[in-house]
Amino acid sequence: MNEIFEWERVLLNELPAMFLIEVLVRTSVMYLVILVALRSSGKRGVKQLSVYELVLIIGLGSAAGDPMFYEDVGLLPAMLVFLTIILLYRLTTWLSGKVNKVGELLEGSAVCVIRDGRFSLENFEKEDLAQTEFFSELREKSVEHLGQVRVGLLEPTGEMSLFFYEDNDVKPGLPLIPDAYNKKHSELVKKAVYACAFCGQTKEIEKGKVECPACKRDEWVEAIDTRRIT
Repeated sequence: MNEIFEWERVLLNELPAMFLIEVLVRTSVMYLVILVALRSSGKRGVKQLSVYELVLIIGLGSAAGDPMFYEDVGLLPAMLVFLTIILLYRLTTWLSGKVNKVGELLEGSAVCVIRDGRFSLENFEKEDLAQTEFFSELREKSVEHLGQVRVGLLEPTGEMSLFFYEDNDVKPGLPLIPDAYNKKHSELVKKAVYACAFCGQTKEIEKGKVECPACKRDEWVEAIDTRRIT
Protein backbone atom coordinates (compact mmCIF):
# COMPACT_ATOMS: atom_id res chain seq x y z
CA MET A 1 0.00 0.00 0.00
CA ASN A 2 1.33 3.41 -0.97
CA GLU A 3 2.18 5.82 1.82
CA ILE A 4 1.05 9.47 1.88
CA PHE A 5 3.69 11.87 0.53
CA GLU A 6 5.79 9.14 -1.04
CA TRP A 7 7.57 11.70 -3.24
CA GLU A 8 8.67 9.40 -6.05
CA ARG A 9 5.03 8.43 -6.56
CA VAL A 10 3.71 12.00 -6.06
CA LEU A 11 6.08 13.53 -8.58
CA LEU A 12 6.30 10.85 -11.28
CA ASN A 13 3.90 8.12 -10.14
CA GLU A 14 6.77 5.64 -10.41
CA LEU A 15 7.17 6.35 -14.12
CA PRO A 16 10.62 6.66 -15.72
CA ALA A 17 12.00 10.18 -16.01
CA MET A 18 12.07 9.79 -19.84
CA PHE A 19 8.26 9.86 -19.70
CA LEU A 20 8.54 13.65 -19.32
CA ILE A 21 9.74 13.83 -22.93
CA GLU A 22 6.61 11.98 -24.02
CA VAL A 23 4.51 14.45 -22.00
CA LEU A 24 6.20 17.29 -23.86
CA VAL A 25 5.30 15.75 -27.23
CA ARG A 26 1.75 14.86 -26.15
CA THR A 27 1.10 18.38 -24.89
CA SER A 28 2.41 19.99 -28.08
CA VAL A 29 0.20 17.77 -30.23
CA MET A 30 -2.91 18.43 -28.13
CA TYR A 31 -2.20 22.17 -28.13
CA LEU A 32 -2.28 22.11 -31.94
CA VAL A 33 -5.39 19.90 -31.98
CA ILE A 34 -7.29 22.31 -29.69
CA LEU A 35 -6.08 25.30 -31.71
CA VAL A 36 -7.27 23.79 -35.00
CA ALA A 37 -10.60 22.69 -33.50
CA LEU A 38 -11.37 26.15 -32.11
CA ARG A 39 -10.23 27.88 -35.29
CA SER A 40 -12.55 25.70 -37.37
CA SER A 41 -15.51 26.40 -35.07
CA GLY A 42 -15.86 29.88 -36.56
CA LYS A 43 -15.79 33.39 -35.12
CA ARG A 44 -19.07 33.06 -33.27
CA GLY A 45 -17.69 30.04 -31.42
CA VAL A 46 -14.83 32.05 -29.91
CA LYS A 47 -16.69 35.27 -29.25
CA GLN A 48 -14.86 37.80 -27.01
CA LEU A 49 -11.88 35.56 -26.19
CA SER A 50 -9.15 35.02 -28.75
CA VAL A 51 -8.45 31.52 -30.02
CA TYR A 52 -5.13 31.56 -28.18
CA GLU A 53 -6.76 32.47 -24.87
CA LEU A 54 -9.30 29.66 -25.22
CA VAL A 55 -6.56 27.14 -25.98
CA LEU A 56 -4.65 28.37 -22.93
CA ILE A 57 -7.71 28.09 -20.66
CA ILE A 58 -8.69 24.62 -21.90
CA GLY A 59 -5.15 23.28 -21.82
CA LEU A 60 -4.25 24.65 -18.39
CA GLY A 61 -7.62 23.62 -16.97
CA SER A 62 -7.09 20.02 -18.01
CA ALA A 63 -3.51 19.97 -16.79
CA ALA A 64 -4.43 21.43 -13.42
CA GLY A 65 -7.47 19.26 -12.75
CA ASP A 66 -6.09 15.75 -13.18
CA PRO A 67 -3.22 15.85 -10.65
CA MET A 68 -5.56 17.40 -8.07
CA PHE A 69 -7.89 14.40 -8.03
CA TYR A 70 -6.13 11.36 -9.47
CA GLU A 71 -3.45 9.56 -7.52
CA ASP A 72 -2.01 8.00 -10.68
CA VAL A 73 -1.16 11.40 -12.23
CA GLY A 74 2.23 12.73 -11.18
CA LEU A 75 2.88 16.38 -10.43
CA LEU A 76 5.99 16.71 -12.60
CA PRO A 77 4.25 15.71 -15.86
CA ALA A 78 1.45 18.17 -15.03
CA MET A 79 3.96 20.93 -14.35
CA LEU A 80 5.69 20.18 -17.66
CA VAL A 81 2.31 20.43 -19.39
CA PHE A 82 1.80 23.86 -17.81
CA LEU A 83 5.22 25.06 -18.92
CA THR A 84 4.82 23.67 -22.44
CA ILE A 85 1.38 25.21 -22.97
CA ILE A 86 2.52 28.62 -21.74
CA LEU A 87 5.60 28.54 -23.98
CA LEU A 88 3.51 27.44 -26.99
CA TYR A 89 0.99 30.19 -26.21
CA ARG A 90 3.76 32.81 -26.10
CA LEU A 91 5.26 31.43 -29.31
CA THR A 92 1.99 31.44 -31.30
CA THR A 93 0.97 34.92 -30.11
CA TRP A 94 4.46 36.22 -30.95
CA LEU A 95 4.32 34.66 -34.42
CA SER A 96 0.81 36.03 -34.93
CA GLY A 97 1.99 39.54 -34.08
CA LYS A 98 5.13 39.36 -36.22
CA VAL A 99 3.87 37.45 -39.27
CA ASN A 100 0.53 38.63 -40.68
CA LYS A 101 -0.13 35.41 -42.58
CA VAL A 102 0.28 33.35 -39.42
CA GLY A 103 -2.15 35.62 -37.57
CA GLU A 104 -4.75 35.36 -40.33
CA LEU A 105 -4.33 31.58 -40.52
CA LEU A 106 -4.76 31.03 -36.78
CA GLU A 107 -7.19 33.79 -35.82
CA GLY A 108 -8.74 34.85 -39.12
CA SER A 109 -9.37 38.45 -40.15
CA ALA A 110 -12.28 40.88 -40.05
CA VAL A 111 -15.02 39.96 -42.55
CA CYS A 112 -17.44 42.42 -44.11
CA VAL A 113 -20.98 41.08 -43.57
CA ILE A 114 -22.97 44.28 -44.25
CA ARG A 115 -22.22 46.72 -47.05
CA ASP A 116 -24.34 49.62 -48.29
CA GLY A 117 -27.38 48.65 -46.23
CA ARG A 118 -27.60 44.97 -47.17
CA PHE A 119 -25.86 41.72 -46.36
CA SER A 120 -22.66 40.87 -48.20
CA LEU A 121 -23.92 37.48 -49.32
CA GLU A 122 -20.66 35.69 -50.08
CA ASN A 123 -19.31 36.42 -46.58
CA PHE A 124 -22.59 36.15 -44.69
CA GLU A 125 -23.20 32.62 -45.96
CA LYS A 126 -19.56 31.59 -45.58
CA GLU A 127 -19.52 32.54 -41.89
CA ASP A 128 -22.61 30.39 -41.30
CA LEU A 129 -24.31 33.05 -39.20
CA ALA A 130 -27.62 32.33 -37.47
CA GLN A 131 -29.96 35.07 -38.65
CA THR A 132 -31.92 35.36 -35.38
CA GLU A 133 -28.75 35.71 -33.29
CA PHE A 134 -27.27 38.15 -35.79
CA PHE A 135 -30.41 40.31 -35.85
CA SER A 136 -30.46 40.30 -32.05
CA GLU A 137 -26.89 41.60 -31.86
CA LEU A 138 -27.67 44.36 -34.37
CA ARG A 139 -30.72 45.41 -32.34
CA GLU A 140 -28.54 45.56 -29.21
CA LYS A 141 -26.47 48.15 -31.07
CA SER A 142 -29.63 50.21 -31.74
CA VAL A 143 -29.95 49.20 -35.39
CA GLU A 144 -33.61 49.26 -36.45
CA HIS A 145 -33.05 48.39 -40.10
CA LEU A 146 -30.13 47.60 -42.41
CA GLY A 147 -30.48 50.89 -44.30
CA GLN A 148 -28.87 52.64 -41.33
CA VAL A 149 -25.62 50.64 -41.69
CA ARG A 150 -22.94 51.59 -44.20
CA VAL A 151 -20.47 48.83 -43.27
CA GLY A 152 -20.64 45.98 -40.76
CA LEU A 153 -17.55 43.93 -39.93
CA LEU A 154 -17.39 40.63 -38.07
CA GLU A 155 -14.16 40.80 -36.08
CA PRO A 156 -11.90 37.78 -35.34
CA THR A 157 -13.23 37.86 -31.75
CA GLY A 158 -16.81 37.38 -33.01
CA GLU A 159 -17.80 40.95 -32.12
CA MET A 160 -19.56 43.25 -34.60
CA SER A 161 -18.12 46.62 -35.65
CA LEU A 162 -20.68 48.91 -37.31
CA PHE A 163 -20.23 52.11 -39.29
CA PHE A 164 -23.41 54.09 -39.84
CA TYR A 165 -24.75 56.43 -42.48
CA GLU A 166 -25.27 60.08 -41.60
CA ASP A 167 -28.95 60.77 -40.87
CA ASN A 168 -29.49 62.43 -44.25
CA ASP A 169 -27.99 59.43 -46.06
CA VAL A 170 -30.04 56.70 -44.39
CA LYS A 171 -31.76 54.59 -47.04
CA PRO A 172 -34.74 52.19 -46.94
CA GLY A 173 -33.68 48.88 -45.46
CA LEU A 174 -34.72 45.52 -44.10
CA PRO A 175 -36.42 46.00 -40.69
CA LEU A 176 -34.91 44.03 -37.81
CA ILE A 177 -37.76 44.49 -35.34
CA PRO A 178 -39.61 41.13 -35.16
CA ASP A 179 -43.11 42.61 -35.56
CA ALA A 180 -42.10 44.28 -38.83
CA TYR A 181 -39.79 41.55 -40.13
CA ASN A 182 -42.37 38.80 -39.61
CA LYS A 183 -44.74 40.54 -42.04
CA LYS A 184 -42.86 39.01 -44.97
CA HIS A 185 -44.72 37.84 -48.06
CA SER A 186 -44.04 36.22 -51.39
CA GLU A 187 -47.16 37.64 -53.06
CA LEU A 188 -47.08 41.45 -52.81
CA VAL A 189 -50.34 43.35 -53.06
CA LYS A 190 -49.30 47.01 -53.26
CA LYS A 191 -46.61 49.19 -54.76
CA ALA A 192 -43.84 50.02 -52.27
CA VAL A 193 -40.11 49.75 -51.61
CA TYR A 194 -39.45 46.25 -50.31
CA ALA A 195 -36.39 44.58 -48.79
CA CYS A 196 -35.49 40.94 -49.43
CA ALA A 197 -36.10 39.02 -46.20
CA PHE A 198 -32.87 37.06 -46.72
CA CYS A 199 -30.20 39.45 -48.02
CA GLY A 200 -31.72 42.90 -47.47
CA GLN A 201 -31.59 43.93 -51.14
CA THR A 202 -34.14 46.74 -51.66
CA LYS A 203 -36.35 47.17 -54.69
CA GLU A 204 -39.44 49.12 -55.64
CA ILE A 205 -42.08 46.58 -56.60
CA GLU A 206 -45.51 47.16 -58.07
CA LYS A 207 -47.14 43.93 -56.89
CA GLY A 208 -47.13 40.20 -57.54
CA LYS A 209 -44.39 37.60 -57.01
CA VAL A 210 -40.86 38.86 -57.65
CA GLU A 211 -37.49 37.13 -57.32
CA CYS A 212 -34.66 38.97 -55.55
CA PRO A 213 -31.96 39.77 -58.14
CA ALA A 214 -29.19 39.21 -55.57
CA CYS A 215 -30.06 35.98 -53.74
CA LYS A 216 -32.90 34.60 -55.92
CA ARG A 217 -35.30 34.30 -52.93
CA ASP A 218 -38.85 35.59 -53.22
CA GLU A 219 -39.82 36.67 -49.68
CA TRP A 220 -40.04 40.44 -49.14
CA VAL A 221 -40.64 42.82 -46.25
CA GLU A 222 -41.76 46.42 -46.68
CA ALA A 223 -38.62 48.52 -46.15
CA ILE A 224 -38.39 51.32 -43.59
CA ASP A 225 -36.10 54.37 -43.58
CA THR A 226 -36.21 55.64 -40.00
CA ARG A 227 -33.14 57.45 -38.68
CA ARG A 228 -31.12 56.29 -35.72
CA ILE A 229 -31.90 57.78 -32.30
CA THR A 230 -29.04 57.25 -29.86
